[in-house]
Amino acid sequence: MTTLVFGTTGQVATELRLASPDAIFLGRDQADLADPESCAAAIEAHRPDLVINAAAYTAVDRAEEEETLAHTINGVAPGRMAEAAAHLGAPFVHISTDYVFDGSGTRPWAPSDAVRPQNAYGRTKLAGEEAVRAAGGVHAILRTSWVVSAHGTNFIKTMLRLGAERDALTIVADQVGGPTPARDIAAACLHIGDVLCRDPAASGTYHFSATPAVSWADFARAIFDRAGLDCTVADIPTTDYPTPAARPLNSRLDCRKTLEVFGLSQPDWRSGLDDILKALKEP
Repeated sequence: MTTLVFGTTGQVATELRLASPDAIFLGRDQADLADPESCAAAIEAHRPDLVINAAAYTAVDRAEEEETLAHTINGVAPGRMAEAAAHLGAPFVHISTDYVFDGSGTRPWAPSDAVRPQNAYGRTKLAGEEAVRAAGGVHAILRTSWVVSAHGTNFIKTMLRLGAERDALTIVADQVGGPTPARDIAAACLHIGDVLCRDPAASGTYHFSATPAVSWADFARAIFDRAGLDCTVADIPTTDYPTPAARPLNSRLDCRKTLEVFGLSQPDWRSGLDDILKALKEP
């Protein structure tokens, strides 16, 4: 089976390269998501059996000023990919985000819950979901949250750097979610894609995030504890840490449908954190 992946350097794309080195990976120089037609053309040229989109515009705050570009990359391009994949009869796996919800309440968001994005990034990702569904092909939209890994830029690596430089930090404590290792997301994408190739009826929208739910502040404490860093964390509300883009307070995701359809359990972020810290120590 030939798998075509959009993305080469992002956290999930990097893990996909490690998990599936025989797949075809396309970077911006080969298929720029700012040029959606080039993405569709790449699918037509390679004629894969499965397409995974692990590329996106992820600069959440910058998207407030670059929503048009973010919409092209996150909204239009996935739609053209999905159309090209549908034309070939190839399943399309697309990674989305909890930012399509408004972040209210404390109940984990179910795939069927009403969407109401609160920032430009969320709006563009929702546009991508809608375009993928409209393409009419076999697909899985996989919403996830708080992606972490030993690669790229993420909360774990930022905390390790700051924790080594400072004795104390103030961290937001009223945003709660599931820090999800990119390695687990990559494995989920490959498994879901394999199932879709055999069972097109499994098409739909799914959630996949790690457990248990935790605040950013408590996650930082766990990072420092497991890394052996002596850095104190003081809780602050989101209102004390303003950002250009509004962040959801509730990023909990209900992943029961993913377990029922694909047999994928939620990973435990604590074991994932240990693996990431171990990988960062390796030469």
